[in-house]
Amino acid sequence: MRKKETEDQPGYEHVTHTFGPVYDQNSKILILGSMPSVKSREQQFYYGHPQNRFWKVISAVFAETEPKTIEDKRGLLLRNHAALWDVIASCDIIGSSDNSIKNVKENDMRVILNCADIDTIFLNGGKAYELFVKYCRQYVHEDKPRLVKLPSTSPANAAWSLDRLTKAWRDSLS
Repeated sequence: MRKKETEDQPGYEHVTHTFGPVYDQNSKILILGSMPSVKSREQQFYYGHPQNRFWKVISAVFAETEPKTIEDKRGLLLRNHAALWDVIASCDIIGSSDNSIKNVKENDMRVILNCADIDTIFLNGGKAYELFVKYCRQYVHEDKPRLVKLPSTSPANAAWSLDRLTKAWRDSLS
């Protein structure tokens, strides 16, 4: 992630997404987050914060062992015909706070949608859904692919237990 503190917004940093999506021509679903957390930006891969439950949930949904390495995470997604990316290409943000996101530049979803036959886009949390509808709606035609808002796997979503999250994701992805 390239970042620099913005002069007109104290505490905000302008952050640019610097690692690409995970997908191939066999991908059938696309899972989108909003913007990678500070930990994910440091690791240069998705859901890198140890308290984020994404990899626990997704491995349970696909009935696989939880992946530990980036290579294993990519493999889990691709074996299960899942693509993974974020709505935002760059923005101003304070730390990892989705609620602080401003000055959004969206990712060009055609990168994936023109390559793979995606039938459903799953949005990881309300903010990802809100941002997709606001900035990326032009990439969806007549509800194809279908959009599904899922509860966030973020540790900030403490109201949802791991079991409850896994059930909601499993019910939606099945």
